[in-house]
Amino acid sequence: MERRTFLKSVGASSAAALLAGPEIIRLAEAQTMGGWRTFEVTSRVEVAEPSGVTRVWIPLPLTAHTDYHEPLGNSWTGNTAVAKVFRDPKYGAEFLYAEWPAGQKAPVVEVVSKFSTRDRNLELSAAPPASTAKESSAALKKYVEPTKLIPTDGLVYETSREITQSAKTDMEKARAIYEWIVDNTFRDPKVRGCGLGDIKTMLETRYFGGKCADLNALFVGLTRAANIPARDLYGIRVADSKEFKSLGKGGDITKAQHCRAEFYDGRYGWVPVDPADVRKVILEEKPGLTLDSPEAKRARAKLFGQWEMNYLGYNWAHDVKLPNSSAEPVAFLMYPQAETADSRKDSLDPATFKYQLTSREITG
Repeated sequence: MERRTFLKSVGASSAAALLAGPEIIRLAEAQTMGGWRTFEVTSRVEVAEPSGVTRVWIPLPLTAHTDYHEPLGNSWTGNTAVAKVFRDPKYGAEFLYAEWPAGQKAPVVEVVSKFSTRDRNLELSAAPPASTAKESSAALKKYVEPTKLIPTDGLVYETSREITQSAKTDMEKARAIYEWIVDNTFRDPKVRGCGLGDIKTMLETRYFGGKCADLNALFVGLTRAANIPARDLYGIRVADSKEFKSLGKGGDITKAQHCRAEFYDGRYGWVPVDPADVRKVILEEKPGLTLDSPEAKRARAKLFGQWEMNYLGYNWAHDVKLPNSSAEPVAFLMYPQAETADSRKDSLDPATFKYQLTSREITG
């Protein structure tokens, strides 16, 4: 496809989504505030071996304006017959839906997303800040509910109660669950992608190996079972880490997806945690690390209350029904998805799917 033909297919909604007006103002504000960095992530999908009607769903950045994340707009180009932004009604996850008619031999769409972000660092040993944003009971309700792969009853409830039996406050209970996961799980490099997040099976089989979507889902499920709001944040790494080489990725980030977790404390608001990344440091930072290694101890202390934001968060959504899809809902939306007349494409195999994600930092 010639470049000029590709660009001609941009819809009016795409042009409107390009950085303009308020987005430029927010970008300027973010760049002048302490610690903020601005990134651009490009998601390019070229569906291999299309058949019949081809459909694609691409996750977009978190729409929430928080003290660590500022969305700066999305634009897209491609030869799509349909390109429309959808929002999941329960969790607010946004994604671009693109569709091509039967007979289109080279479906292609490219999304460019811009956002600003800065590190999160809650001083949990200090008094809660007066400016802590409070969530309503209605907003928190969905974050104590079970999902298809994260139940909160039965063995999940029993395990949570056993772990937290000596804890009195929500903070103490969440801390006990975090420490239990760090102590009892491990990162399994054989698991595809980020894992499934099927915590009931993990507890039933007592096999605690997995990746971020498994280990952090286990934190979320056990914490919800203790009646504490908790949620996964599904996203992708976009730059090298300042501290741990195993916890960063820039440039080609096609396989850099990462799930994080957080829980809600009435005094501090949403508290960031990442027990899965503690286990990633132990496995990947350098050979021979154990829980007693200085690097592991440093990661363990840091990742209860802190996130390094070399990272783009997409959404907190579970059991996402993709519009116009004939398949089952996806457990979480962290990878591009596609369907043809034959079947749903394997989102964990970008080379045959086919898609590529890239990131760059915007400076100046």
